[in-house]
Amino acid sequence: MARHSRFDLLFEPVRIGPVTAPNRFYAVPHASGMTNTMPRMRAGFREMKAEGGWGVVCTGYVSVHPTSDDSPLPYATLWDQNDIRAHAMMTDAVHKHGALAGIELWHGGGSVSNKTSRLPPLSPSGVSWMATHVGFMGNQRSRAMEPGDIRNLLLWQAEAARKARSAGFDIIYVYAGMGYLPYEFLLPEWNQRTDEYGGSMANRVRIVRELLEVTRDAVGDTCAVALRISLEELRARHSDRAASEAHEVVELLADVPDLWDVKMDSSPTDCSPSRFTGEGSHEPVIDFVKQITKKPVVGVGRFTSPDTMVSQIKRGVLDLIGGARPSIADPFLPRKINEGREQDIRECIGCNICISSWHDSVPVRCTQNPTAGEEWRRGWHPERFATTASPSSVLIVGGGPAGLECALTFARRGYSVSLAEGADNFGGRLRFESTLPGLATWGRVLDWRLGQLQRLPNVTLYAGNELSVTDILELEHQRVVVATGARWTRMLYSTLELPVGELEQAYVYTPDDVAAGAYIDGPIVVFDYDNYYMGSAIAEHLTQFADSVTYVTPAGHVSAWAVMTNEQPQVHRALAHAGVEVVTLSRVVKFELGELVIANLFTGEERRLLCRSLVIVGARMARDDLYQALLARRQELAPAGILSVDRIGDALAPGAIAHAVHSGHRYARELDCPPGAELYRRDSPIVEDPPRLYDDGSGERAAV
Repeated sequence: MARHSRFDLLFEPVRIGPVTAPNRFYAVPHASGMTNTMPRMRAGFREMKAEGGWGVVCTGYVSVHPTSDDSPLPYATLWDQNDIRAHAMMTDAVHKHGALAGIELWHGGGSVSNKTSRLPPLSPSGVSWMATHVGFMGNQRSRAMEPGDIRNLLLWQAEAARKARSAGFDIIYVYAGMGYLPYEFLLPEWNQRTDEYGGSMANRVRIVRELLEVTRDAVGDTCAVALRISLEELRARHSDRAASEAHEVVELLADVPDLWDVKMDSSPTDCSPSRFTGEGSHEPVIDFVKQITKKPVVGVGRFTSPDTMVSQIKRGVLDLIGGARPSIADPFLPRKINEGREQDIRECIGCNICISSWHDSVPVRCTQNPTAGEEWRRGWHPERFATTASPSSVLIVGGGPAGLECALTFARRGYSVSLAEGADNFGGRLRFESTLPGLATWGRVLDWRLGQLQRLPNVTLYAGNELSVTDILELEHQRVVVATGARWTRMLYSTLELPVGELEQAYVYTPDDVAAGAYIDGPIVVFDYDNYYMGSAIAEHLTQFADSVTYVTPAGHVSAWAVMTNEQPQVHRALAHAGVEVVTLSRVVKFELGELVIANLFTGEERRLLCRSLVIVGARMARDDLYQALLARRQELAPAGILSVDRIGDALAPGAIAHAVHSGHRYARELDCPPGAELYRRDSPIVEDPPRLYDDGSGERAAV
């Protein structure tokens, strides 16, 4: 199909200094969890975006010097020849498809702890980030930068820019955002200097200007120089010389960079989950930039609608449509728009599982796109599938996330697929979860897969079909896949941090009961040790039906793991707004109608809460009764023509929706493949050059 004319604007080339982006789709810098130790995986991941039509494809953050060490978080480096060769793999891969390659040069300043290098971090005035999330905590504080340190920073940036040019990059960044070193100079809380780099905004912005200038001097007219800057905090600050300090900064630097890449100040606001923030949420903060500078501007906002993208450009908000999460969920988003296939776009749901992978220090993962991170190591392509040499008929029992993904992948490989769901509608856990506060967007996992399946001739969908073992034996399918999900239990939580027992008594409920429409009378206590989104979402949901809802958890925060997905700050605000009382560091000990006994996790001190209904959001167990029943009659399988019976998704091992989707995809990819196909290639770093010495700026020498 041809592209719709209203989207022509998105495919216009954009001049960025000395280089030209072939279109307006710009895959902005974002962490992928693939460092220089995984250069082939990184190249494969970024190449897929270029193949999918993104006109510019950037790296994640890349350290310019060992004084910027973010370990154990997975950051990249550009310190030596080995690093140049590692990054050249990416630029070569991106250039093959006609895209530009950008690199985000980075110094973390007082926001890092240099846990591996053990060098004192640098900050403008010796101020350090006092993080509350253990993943960012450290005991090494920063030291105030002396004039020699500032000269060194400029030298490191220039040298890294030259290395980046050698590695083949087209766009070289100065990164003044997210609390990192150049950004620290912009805020007086960080910058208390009294020299020419402190005081007035003209002085505070000096280091950013100089970093841009030395970058341009280093690369000449061969590469564009970009400034990535956080404007959220600056926009909220008064200025005597402009509408805000953000306006003042942009006015002072208006024409210095070739490109403005504008963003928010912290990960929870910059990459806010869809549970709390809609598409285009950055606009109120960054909408003024194009009014001041004549240089092109790129920004993000979890853009998934091409009409929204066009609107951003026509209204003068952006010149280039930035994508991080949407480019992970569908690397082929631009190509699908270009080919008139907008209905095929695999839309980002804003669950932020991708961001959790960086916090977990592992390669990127995605709920919508199970091939993310698997491009090189497993050879998975999001749009191409190896056809089967033996087109068996497959019966998948269970139409939740795993079953839907499995059915779609099997169908694309050429199998004849029957998908049976016992409920009247497909979706499994998503049927209920997408009705919870803020989670409607997660329904895209269901909607997109159903839409794709309904257009395939080799797929038959059976809703409202509860199959028995006898039914399955009579249906004459060669492959049987059980995707019957998991169930929430009424188990409590022990001092060993393990689920124990089953609280089988009246007025004790689970999310399954809430989903089934059980009447739950207040006062309600939600006891959450699952630690992800469900406990807080259920608590917020139940405030519609009861005046008193209390949330109890053994963790120190609400939805403790949700700090990994940027949800935790907003979850606390949402529960406070809904009037939910929060009790942390406590476990349920005893429940009798009208009263719940909880105990402090560490001291054992007991407390009593008014409670008529207890909702336990804790352990989930595989619902695999059908699978076990089939195995119990295994002697009847072969006579019925059944070659295999397997489990996928939560029926195999309960997890997040991303795990279920990946499980279903992997099973369908690997069936009937050669032995060993279930394994993946292990990447290795480039180590062609021997270690050398560097000068860390303190007069001491060290090996790298």
